[in-house]
Amino acid sequence: MSKNRPVAIVGIGQSKHRGHRPDINQVELVREAVTDALQDSGLSLKDIDCIVHGDMELFEGIHQPDMWHTIGDGAYLKSGFRITTGGTTGATIACAADNLVASGYYDVVLALGFEKQEEGHTTTGITNMADPLWMREIQTGAITGSTGLEWVNEFGERAEWAAAKLRVLMADNARRNPKAHLRVNITEQTVMDSRLLAYPLRLLHMCPESNGACAVIFASADKAKKFPQKKIWVWDHITTHREETFYRGGPRKDPLTQEVAARRLYQKVGIKNPLKEIGVFEMYDPSSWWQLDWIGNFLLLDRKTVLEMVERNAFAIEGEFPINPSGGVVSTNPIGATALIRVAEAGLQLRGDAGEHQVPGKFDVAMASGFGGTFWTVLMLLKKELEAAKEVKVAVPADKTKPAKKKTAPAKAKKAVKKAKPKKAKKVVKKAAKKPAKKSKAKPRKGKLKKKGRK
Repeated sequence: MSKNRPVAIVGIGQSKHRGHRPDINQVELVREAVTDALQDSGLSLKDIDCIVHGDMELFEGIHQPDMWHTIGDGAYLKSGFRITTGGTTGATIACAADNLVASGYYDVVLALGFEKQEEGHTTTGITNMADPLWMREIQTGAITGSTGLEWVNEFGERAEWAAAKLRVLMADNARRNPKAHLRVNITEQTVMDSRLLAYPLRLLHMCPESNGACAVIFASADKAKKFPQKKIWVWDHITTHREETFYRGGPRKDPLTQEVAARRLYQKVGIKNPLKEIGVFEMYDPSSWWQLDWIGNFLLLDRKTVLEMVERNAFAIEGEFPINPSGGVVSTNPIGATALIRVAEAGLQLRGDAGEHQVPGKFDVAMASGFGGTFWTVLMLLKKELEAAKEVKVAVPADKTKPAKKKTAPAKAKKAVKKAKPKKAKKVVKKAAKKPAKKSKAKPRKGKLKKKGRK
């Protein structure tokens, strides 16, 4: 992506994500994340130029909550934007914040995502967005077993155990993350014995309804250099829509947006082998079955390879390619913040500040994804070092890229006419015209010269 200027992440904050937070209201929940981000960055609210707010207001049933939240997020008398794009909301506000800083409109932007789902009914909110007759196949919201059924038809019970293994892995990671919502100790058998929702999808495969908030501060390169926190640079991002892949029964239309987004983004930045060139991946995984399926789409792998990698624990924190060391969406899911948490956690990993769930070793690139709406995908790549070359293509003004043209005698005469007094203009033209430039066949114009116009 061609940028006007590079953008860095200079502050990351999260609230405690829990299933119930009766101790605080929405404003206080938002304030937890914003305060955490400001403390992390070493900045104050005076340093923030703009706030980008995101949530699914239908889930709480409060219209324009960003107006209320100004007393908790510091947006009072500041520029602000409110964004809602379904499950991708958190990733979309991250992209918007990056674009606002890169464009030069603002130097420092705070992206804020939140959800307090215990104050509403999420499933009701989702299903009310669909026609109850013509779209009855999706009235279960995110609860769908169709993807898992494809895997079971191809690999049998082996696929079910693979999905269970992934869920246990996410639970293990979440127990190492103090911010995570579900920090449970489960086994593969526990998952297999959990309540069946829509075969082969079971209760423990699914993401929870969480209450929480996340804030990430984006700043221009010039500003970022003055701030104390370690910088993480936004390399590039992409949003992909393919509504024809929205599953409503019958054969699934491939490729899905996950694969399309990955291929396009890798091509843009020059990634040829994501398994080798990306150090950690924070994936938006609404269920263990979707995680199992989408790993191959994002990493451009076939299903058999993914299955084998799951079985040998390749996606563990200490594995070949760590996925969701934070515990993922199946462990923490305050929907308006969920995708932003992916960006935040990827940034913490690059900084080396993820604590107990830190991925060991050195790596320079992290990836985060968002998913929602009618199956669209957002992907963002972060980089540890700005100078690590191909990370940001800074746009150069067009007039500086063109070589200067040599001026011929008539051209010099025109310039002289512009500077000279009106009475002496003809004399200057006549004198300059006697000495035409070498290698130029152009003849001086007779009569009154017009001012040179810009091409």
